[in-house]
Amino acid sequence: MYDFIIIGGGASGLSSAMYASRLGLKTLALAEMPGGLITTTHLVENWPGTKQISGPDLGMAFYEHALVSGTEIKNEVAKKVEKKNEIFKITTGSNEYEGKSILFATGTEHRHLGAKGEKEFENKGVSYCALCDGGFFKNKIVAVVGGGDSAAKEAIFLSEHASKVYLIVRRDILRAEPINADKISKTSKIEILYKTEIDEIIGTNKVEKIRFKKGEGKYSEQEIPMDGVFMAIGHIAHTDLAKDLGVELNDKGEIKINRKAETNIPGVFAAGDCADTEFKQAITGSAEGVTAAYYAFHYCNNNAVF
Repeated sequence: MYDFIIIGGGASGLSSAMYASRLGLKTLALAEMPGGLITTTHLVENWPGTKQISGPDLGMAFYEHALVSGTEIKNEVAKKVEKKNEIFKITTGSNEYEGKSILFATGTEHRHLGAKGEKEFENKGVSYCALCDGGFFKNKIVAVVGGGDSAAKEAIFLSEHASKVYLIVRRDILRAEPINADKISKTSKIEILYKTEIDEIIGTNKVEKIRFKKGEGKYSEQEIPMDGVFMAIGHIAHTDLAKDLGVELNDKGEIKINRKAETNIPGVFAAGDCADTEFKQAITGSAEGVTAAYYAFHYCNNNAVF
């Protein structure tokens, strides 16, 4: 029997695990992807106290800190979560675990564009991770689809490898952090295509060109040569397990939490990208995870004060 079971192994889950273990809770983290999505980020430059660190290094630091604090970490995927007689039972592919309280830190998955050819050419020029695949496009022409800060950072990273980077923005504005918008403006390899959408990704055995939809953009209804297309258009929250348990979600499918990271079910907490907080960063998810650990301690110890 565990005091606290965390489903998820990213910044939120492992930060929570570290704190929960330090608070003396017997803690288990089920981490399908130790380190989480941050491990697919090229550089992290907004983690307080660390001017610059690679995503994989930061993810490993979370993992090691949780371990050294006493957390038990298993590389297993939760398949089902049930509550019986105030005890939570989590079933994975090979085991069952019981806990007094749980944290959903299940994160998100990449959102797909839905353009013709996207699925056909996945891993054949279509990618959802510049850090993972950028090195394959040295001196090639690539496109990044998205209008947010993540897309901006992907374009900046890819400009270190590719000969040309098109940043395809559906709207008429790039919603990037000022520091990243400034980097793009100073990078000659990057060209922003505003009010532009992809109609089709075309090729034979791999991506060879893209065709744009009719619109106001520079290349409206035209085809241009392309070697790679990187999608950076947001994520979909992994909350099916929480929903099946009866946890309340918002209209985006995110878990509703209060300032204590509590859900509508006593003993169930949520943190990070799967939760309904608007501003989603590693640091905010980490803080939510720590908050959840603190209140899980109180929950497991009948509101004991320390």
